[in-house]
Amino acid sequence: MAGAVAGRTDADRRHGDAGYVLRTATADDLGGARAVMLDTVYRDLKAGYVPRWHADIIDPGAAYLRPERCTLLVVEHRGEIVATGAVRDRGPQAPPNPAWVAERFPSGTTAQLCRIYVRPEHRRHGLARQLVRELGEFAVRAGGYEALYLHTDPAVPGAEPFWRSLAREVCDERTLPGGGQGIVHFELPMPGAATVSGGAVRTTPAS
Repeated sequence: MAGAVAGRTDADRRHGDAGYVLRTATADDLGGARAVMLDTVYRDLKAGYVPRWHADIIDPGAAYLRPERCTLLVVEHRGEIVATGAVRDRGPQAPPNPAWVAERFPSGTTAQLCRIYVRPEHRRHGLARQLVRELGEFAVRAGGYEALYLHTDPAVPGAEPFWRSLAREVCDERTLPGGGQGIVHFELPMPGAATVSGGAVRTTPAS
């Protein structure tokens, strides 16, 4: 199980006095996490749910909890999962992504950030930014990752400006002949080594 990786024993990260708790997901959280992901896919993404792209949503345990170098984080608020974020241990594939993007971010050495979704009523509380911070630190602790990669669909409200505030654009497919998939590829800086005490995630206030 992924719990064998340093940083997978949980220390809750609380978001001030707002009642938000960011933590590593357990099997009991998968239903709530899946609901956040599916709601976002159907509400915000132009393509909706596509089985070949979204198999990890149906079985997030197999995708994120069991592989040692992957993780799924959730944010809980008053007993409800309201946000998710994950790391998978493979880079973008070609096709459908441009071949040169896939070559730049090979599987095995690329930590891909994905499913960073926040329910609309809980946005603007800094939850996505805190998820990104914790996921980046997980990638450092997991070892062997040389790049942090993600792609985003600009159709998702607020997604493009959020990622441009944190990451460097690698490829905007809207500028390619035919518009590609209409998504934007980004690379984030690898954070410095995370502070780990006794194998536990460093406790940090959500911001």
